[in-house]
Amino acid sequence: MFVDRVQIEVAAGNGGQGMCSFRREKYVPLGGPAGGDGGDGGSVILRAEPGVDSLAALAHRKQWRAQHGAAGGSSNCHGRNAGDLTLLVPPGTIVIDEASGLALKDLAAPGDWIVAAKGGGGGWGNAHFKSSTNRAPRETTPGEKGESRRLLLELKVIADVGLVGKPNAGKSTLLSRLSRARPEIADYAFTTKTPILGIVAISRDRSFVLADLPGLIEGAHAGIGLGHEFLRHVERAGILVHLVEPMPVDGSDPLANYRAIRDELVLYDESLGERPEIVVMSKSELPDADAIRAEFAREIGRDVIGVSAVTGQGLDTLLRAVVVELDHRRQPS
Repeated sequence: MFVDRVQIEVAAGNGGQGMCSFRREKYVPLGGPAGGDGGDGGSVILRAEPGVDSLAALAHRKQWRAQHGAAGGSSNCHGRNAGDLTLLVPPGTIVIDEASGLALKDLAAPGDWIVAAKGGGGGWGNAHFKSSTNRAPRETTPGEKGESRRLLLELKVIADVGLVGKPNAGKSTLLSRLSRARPEIADYAFTTKTPILGIVAISRDRSFVLADLPGLIEGAHAGIGLGHEFLRHVERAGILVHLVEPMPVDGSDPLANYRAIRDELVLYDESLGERPEIVVMSKSELPDADAIRAEFAREIGRDVIGVSAVTGQGLDTLLRAVVVELDHRRQPS
């Protein structure tokens, strides 16, 4: 199950109570204070972990609590510090404080982490208060309260290349042809309801991550249809491959479909309009597809690559175009 948005409550552990105790030794009738400090409470840590690709593991449980620190002991024994509770999330997860709406951290890279709730410090035992004027203190302090907060975790899939386009444009079929990913493929709209990642091998030692993203409809920028559930993931794609169907089954115009998707991207985030884009016309095995592609390219004033996931036509050309864009992005500015 793919989950890309969860709400959870995290609570760190409280610090342990300080101990009030005095030495009790033979022949030492006036033993001094010997109460130990309490242990620190555990913190709640979120860490981006390679191989974790969904927030599903956190979705089944709303509250996550770290352990409390142990109380101090006699004979100056320090209470046990509680271990931290570490929650693993996918790289690309944004941690948002629900109360303020502020993004606390973008865990974009594997290994990134944040202390979501800090554990309370342990209290002081009475040995801590001994002085030249107070030889037998009975003061102690309680442990500090651990932090707690409600968090919103949003996953934005990180991919080198994102496939965008209308439903049924052929994105899932293309992904299955270029990689080992096996998305659901059918002749009805919205077979892809969640992002699906595939690794495309260019050579023995080089590859890139390709994401099949759910199809867009008009009004998506305002939340219509899959709306923001889709567009959130487009933000992370470094390069967009815009797939256009030459003869849509609904009788719509390919050029109007292309412009509608472009408008939705820009209305959601203007920077997406500046994102490198490779325009591809799918289903080139269909009659008249080449003529439609040529007219379409003339209308938009740029090259359009014709591909067929059925025959393999144009796939090498598409991969070369992607490699050129990837190399261009990796050059120092």
